[in-house]
Amino acid sequence: MVAFALVGITVYSIINAVGAFLVFVAAMSGSNDGSFSTWIVAAGAVLLALVGLGAGAGLLFVRRPWATGSGLGLMLGWALWSIVTAGLCTGLNPALYG
Repeated sequence: MVAFALVGITVYSIINAVGAFLVFVAAMSGSNDGSFSTWIVAAGAVLLALVGLGAGAGLLFVRRPWATGSGLGLMLGWALWSIVTAGLCTGLNPALYG
């Protein structure tokens, strides 16, 4: 189960790296008033939380060893990225919305 948790962390890390990059590129290419880019960052934060926490919790309900490990890994990956990047890559940092 620990190996599947590491797989889940790796999968979420890849999803987060690609997703955060796309969100920041879309926010930078948006209009200059700031409200559009705020909505893009907020939508990206919700999407990344749904992938990490929602899919992780969903996999826990499957009740198979591979699914439990992968689900815990997805949730741990979301938490680790939130802590390590001070919420920048998961959209939790309030400075992104100002």
